[in-house]
Amino acid sequence: MTTWLSIGILFTFAAIAFVIYRWGNMKCIGVTPVRKFTFIAILFTSGLDVGLIMFPLTEFAGYADLATSPEYGFSNPLAIEFGFWAFFIWAFYFLTCFYFCVIEPRVKFFEIPLIKFINNLVIIGTCAFTAYLLLTNLPWYLPDLGDGETIVGSFYLIVFLVIAAAVYSSTNIRYVRILSLSSSWLFLGLIALMWAGAFLSDNSSVGEFFTTFALLGDYFTNLHNFILPINDYHEFYLFWWFAWSIMIGQFTARFVGGMRTYQVLIAMMVFPSIPIAIWFSVLYYYSANAISTAGFYNLAMVIVGITFVINSLDSLVRLYTDNLNLTVQRFGKVRYIIGNIALLSALTLLFKLDFLQIQWVGALAIGLILGCFGYILLTHYQKVVEIERSPKANKIDFTKIELAN
Repeated sequence: MTTWLSIGILFTFAAIAFVIYRWGNMKCIGVTPVRKFTFIAILFTSGLDVGLIMFPLTEFAGYADLATSPEYGFSNPLAIEFGFWAFFIWAFYFLTCFYFCVIEPRVKFFEIPLIKFINNLVIIGTCAFTAYLLLTNLPWYLPDLGDGETIVGSFYLIVFLVIAAAVYSSTNIRYVRILSLSSSWLFLGLIALMWAGAFLSDNSSVGEFFTTFALLGDYFTNLHNFILPINDYHEFYLFWWFAWSIMIGQFTARFVGGMRTYQVLIAMMVFPSIPIAIWFSVLYYYSANAISTAGFYNLAMVIVGITFVINSLDSLVRLYTDNLNLTVQRFGKVRYIIGNIALLSALTLLFKLDFLQIQWVGALAIGLILGCFGYILLTHYQKVVEIERSPKANKIDFTKIELAN
């Protein structure tokens, strides 16, 4: 699995370098283009995941324990957490976004029935894994509902209700915008709340934030260490990113509104990384100074995390049901809701019972990416190398721009 992952990573970065070299200054236009600010907002909200809220506080101590994990000794825990979540890793999304915006309309690899089926397996599996992450982290954040370690019935009920809410939300496209805006504002509000609690107290100062934030510089001086897997845990993260990469690229590609290719790469790597960097710096300060988050802060993080899960599942359920023609129009709202709730609940339990692993889903995604490259070489090489602009079919519809904004 490590070799397969390494091949996928090296190919991805080689492909990104080629895209920038060959088409770096080309304007990219999706089928539903929006303004730059709106595209950045969509990009950020589409990449939000419950792990972004719930993982860091449970992981910093592990990255600091060099006796158990000496491989983390090259950097500090904040820089390592950032490296697992931000900046360079978002280039995965850039590659798939560019592909679906510019190349896929000409190649149509993902319209091949078998490929479409495998791609939707990846989407469905990632949906269930997102719900599973919420389930496994609830005991740590809501210890009052159990013993702080065991997953009890209350947590299963919470996750079931979250899945149900997401499936219901996916029945109407207007909920996507509402959830995206809600996720963004709640996340920014949570950052501001916990930032104030940490750095405006009598025992701290704003200067402490900048001192903590500066630790992120260690990530950039050690960037090369994050490209290939550091250990099994980093490998888990990288497979997880590959699992997300195709569907996030497919989703965001439709909204690119005339940005040049290099600008899309910069936007994807930089803009989501800024709030992530601030958020992780705040959380690391809490962890490093043993500031308790029990009670209100934990509850606030759970609420935002649940919103993230509903936001993610809403978009993904809509994506795979549209791709497989499992729509409300075909089956009716009741059967659509019951069927999707049953499917995602069952797969979430399979992740809980270790019958499924996100590494397998990520490995499938790598296979699709490499298979697509082989397909282009064999059947569409000349058509791709002659690309000079986004497909003519991707026309700007100003009505859609206004609706999206």
